Amino acid sequence: MKFILVIMILHSLAISECGSHKLSQIENKGSNDSLPVCITKKIEMIKQEPVWNPPAQVDEYMYKNKQVFLFSSNCCDQYNMLYDNQCNLVCAPSGGFAGRGDGKCPDFFETAKHIKLIWKDPR
Repeated sequence: MKFILVIMILHSLAISECGSHKLSQIENKGSNDSLPVCITKKIEMIKQEPVWNPPAQVDEYMYKNKQVFLFSSNCCDQYNMLYDNQCNLVCAPSGGFAGRGDGKCPDFFETAKHIKLIWKDPR
């Protein structure tokens, strides 16, 4: 029984290290800019939760001349949250019951420029 427990713990640690390595690779891919620490922390918090359905995803955009990060929601009828590079909530451009977000940035998808996928949960 102890052997199985040890194997499970080692497997969990290996997965955790692999996820951190992949995040680092994505952060540095195609850019010399580093990912804001608060965004990395938000991603790390998501990784501690059970897998979302659909899997969690973070995308970088330029919106109104500012770097922003769109976090997908955990499930249906929840807002997809948009944060600036200091983790201040900007708005929820999509999601929710009607799928149109919170209405605070209705022009987001028409005017924002998608920069890159930052992270998608591989689990």
